[in-house]
Amino acid sequence: MENSTLNLDILQLEGLRVSPEASILAFIFLFLIYIFIVVSNIGLVILISMERSLHEPMYLLLCNMSINDVFGATTVIPHLLSDVYSPLTQRYISYYECAIQAFCAHFYVGTSHTVLMIMAFDRYVAIYHPLRYVTIMTHNMVVTLSVSAWGASFILIAVLLSLSVRLSRCRHLIDNPFCDNASLFKLSCENVLINHIYGLGSAMSTMACSLCSVMLTYLRIAMVCLRSKNKSLNTKALQTCATHLAVYIILLLSGNIIIILHRFPELAEQRKLASILFHVVPPSLNAVIYGLQIKAVREKIIVIFTRKK
Repeated sequence: MENSTLNLDILQLEGLRVSPEASILAFIFLFLIYIFIVVSNIGLVILISMERSLHEPMYLLLCNMSINDVFGATTVIPHLLSDVYSPLTQRYISYYECAIQAFCAHFYVGTSHTVLMIMAFDRYVAIYHPLRYVTIMTHNMVVTLSVSAWGASFILIAVLLSLSVRLSRCRHLIDNPFCDNASLFKLSCENVLINHIYGLGSAMSTMACSLCSVMLTYLRIAMVCLRSKNKSLNTKALQTCATHLAVYIILLLSGNIIIILHRFPELAEQRKLASILFHVVPPSLNAVIYGLQIKAVREKIIVIFTRKK
């Protein structure tokens, strides 16, 4: 019995399923993408922190997203890279490592939504209450919004994972490229109805809150722009809002593809690939979209590269 329990503390993880011939290409591709995600997002944070002209609420809130993107990619990609050359039957992970990875993976997703919600609030205040923007979006408000975004996600995910960790285990195979909440509670032979209810409820409520807040924000912004006769102000508002909306749509589509594929067991391999891409595509595109679309950031990047020449 003791040996059985000990064995269940070491789990077999499927990891990235690629043929031996494709393993080198898969490794190079993921490695380069990971380096790009880290360099572009950390570079954006350093740029914003060093340039005093970018010490505005919108850019400071953007740092939350860049840090979260690096966190999300780091949660999944390095472990996938370490297992690429290992045979499928020799990929192991301890239960506690698996639980930590599952927490981090879900924490990244939850924080992605909450950070985009506070960024939408910032755009709403900037466009709907431009004269009061400075008095509303103070340094303390930016800190409060940032802490709230990370804190709310942390509490939701902590409860989610605690419901899975409390279960006894009777299996040791993780049929997924990386550990997540579903992988953990599927290791148990107990009744996991409460896990399904809370997991689905928290995911749907988070998505509903983010979707409603973003939709309502942009409807109000659109109404302000339609009433305003200031074309330059409208153009600037639409440019920054379009950037935020593009990032949100990428996140929403990436997440919904996984949810839809869950409904089709025969598309399990496609779902696994989509779950990996969720930690690759948004983090690699977000910094590029903001870096190229927001004029202030784009100009600072051009100045830095021009200076070096």
